[in-house]
Amino acid sequence: MSGSALALPDRDRAAAGAIGVAADILRGRRVAVLTGAGISTDSGIPDYRGEGAPVRTPMTFQQFLADPDYRRRYWAGSHLGWRSFSSARPNAGHEALVDLERAGVVNGVATQNVDGLHVRAGSRHVVDLHGSMDRVRCLRCGQSYARASVAEQIERRNPWLDEPGAVVLAPDGDVEVTDVARFEPPSCTVCGGVLKPDIVFFGEFVPPEKFAEAAALVRSADALLVAGSSLVVNSGMRLVMQAVRRRLPVVIVNRGVTKGDTRAAVKIDAGTSETLTALRERLV
Repeated sequence: MSGSALALPDRDRAAAGAIGVAADILRGRRVAVLTGAGISTDSGIPDYRGEGAPVRTPMTFQQFLADPDYRRRYWAGSHLGWRSFSSARPNAGHEALVDLERAGVVNGVATQNVDGLHVRAGSRHVVDLHGSMDRVRCLRCGQSYARASVAEQIERRNPWLDEPGAVVLAPDGDVEVTDVARFEPPSCTVCGGVLKPDIVFFGEFVPPEKFAEAAALVRSADALLVAGSSLVVNSGMRLVMQAVRRRLPVVIVNRGVTKGDTRAAVKIDAGTSETLTALRERLV
C-alpha cells in the first residue's frame, strides 16, 4: 500500500478530511473562537472533562463561603496548583490563534479557561468567561490582588508546605496536602476579609458583563470555532446556540463527544494544537 494518506489510521484520516472541510467553511469569514480546557493540555494543564479524565467533585462557592475548613482545603490545593499554572507556557494551539487574529481571520477569543495562556501567547481580544487565576479579590471590601503576591503571603504563613511528605502527588497529577488543618489561608491585607481567586466557582454564574462581551464576539462574526471544549458548561453552549440561531456555521475541534456535535457544520475529533496549526496553514 502506498501513499501517506492511505497509511494513516482511520481516525487520523477522518480528522485530516474534516480539517479540509472546516478550512473551506471558514475561509473568507470572520471567526469568533470559544476555547475550553482541551486547548491547554499540551501546556501540561489537565483537562478534567476530556477522554480519560478522572471523575471529580469540585468545591462549590457555597461550601467555600460557609466553612473555614473548606477554605483551607481549597487554598492549599489551589496554591499548589498555581505553581503549575504559573510555570505553564502557551502551546502551538494558542500561538495559531494569535496568528489568525493578527491576520484578521479571528475577531477574538472567549475562553472558559482560567490559566491566562491566551493573553500570554499574545492574543489581544480575550474574554475570560470564568475569570483568571492570576487575580484575587476580597469578598468583603473588593480589594484586588495579583495572584503572585497572595502566593508569597501563603508561603510566608505556611513554610512547612516544603517539608518532605507535606504534599502528596497523586497518580493523575493532582495534589493533596497531608495536614489541611495546619494550613493558614491568606487574608485581605486591607480589611482582613476572605480572599477568593477571581474565577467562577461551581454554584456561581458567569458575570453578565463577561457573557455580553463573548456574545458580542459571536454577533460580529461570520462563523464560530470551538476548540477543546466539551460544551458541558452552560456558558459555552449558549454561545453555540446563539451562532446556530444566526445561521452561522459552527466548527468544533475536540477529542471525544461534545454537547454541540449535532449543531456543528463539521466536527473534528482531534487534538487542538495540531488542528489549529493546520487550520492556520490553510487560512493565513
